[in-house]
Amino acid sequence: MTDTAGGARAAHDAATPALPAPPAAPHGQAPPVVPRQRPLAVIDVDGVVADVRHRLCFLRSSPGDWDSFFAAASDDPPLAEGVALVRQLAKDHEVVWLTGRPERSREATSHWLREQDLPPGELRMRPDDDRRPARVFKRAVLRELGVGRQVDVVVDDDPAVVDLLRADGWPVLRAEWLAYEATLGNAQEDAGRT
Repeated sequence: MTDTAGGARAAHDAATPALPAPPAAPHGQAPPVVPRQRPLAVIDVDGVVADVRHRLCFLRSSPGDWDSFFAAASDDPPLAEGVALVRQLAKDHEVVWLTGRPERSREATSHWLREQDLPPGELRMRPDDDRRPARVFKRAVLRELGVGRQVDVVVDDDPAVVDLLRADGWPVLRAEWLAYEATLGNAQEDAGRT
């Protein structure tokens, strides 16, 4: 992490309410053991661990064929750099998957993550009728996740998402191991689909 991310994390931590103190132990007994929550690593799917290039053809025409785009997601090759990063982060973080994929693709997405032997974690997806840009959707989810929890790192490939979350003070790592293609970014902004 860079100093900027550390500073952002410190600012975010200062704004996060403290957890209540554990109850006191009765006289002569050891205090109760309270499990410590691990910090969160919030990870995008497309462009971070999943290579979407083979299905961008469905978005190059207007209007884009979103049903075909999402149906082809089960054929995404894994991105070795992203997979390795998530496995490393999972050693001392709780993984939360945050994707702009629609809720209707939950089963296929969960299956794909398991097939790649990626760390399990909560899967946050966009409601099927949500057409907000990915950056706005992800900002709202992060604000929910950050209540009472430490978000240690957010990994995303979308420059618009990265810029907005960094401006909000979140510690963001931009996934740059796959060249970002404007086709997907434009579709996300215009149609609010992923």
